[in-house]
Amino acid sequence: MKAVCYAIDKGDIKQREFQTILRAIGFEVKLKPFIQRSDGSAKGDWDVGIALDAIEYAEQADTIVLVTGDGDFDLLANKIRTQHGKTVEVYGVPQYTAASLINEASAFIHIDNALLLN
Repeated sequence: MKAVCYAIDKGDIKQREFQTILRAIGFEVKLKPFIQRSDGSAKGDWDVGIALDAIEYAEQADTIVLVTGDGDFDLLANKIRTQHGKTVEVYGVPQYTAASLINEASAFIHIDNALLLN
């Protein structure tokens, strides 16, 4: 089993503390720098990295779990299911999860208070 967290490094202390906790419970934490552009816009996304890793891990795994609502991952879920014959579970908040991603997942597990740490 492999658990990976993809994050943007903004240098925030609370974020680093959370990442330390994730590492302590077995997550590999992958970081990208937060990039502030001169026009004021910002960049920092892992979509391509997540997709590449998921395709690579699909060769070894029975199930790929995505915790996202981003509809851009519907193609990834479809490819892993259809071409690799693997299960794709998507965990997300229903009102913030793209219908296309839910439809391409083998299973959609909605995140509610029962799954959250209080």
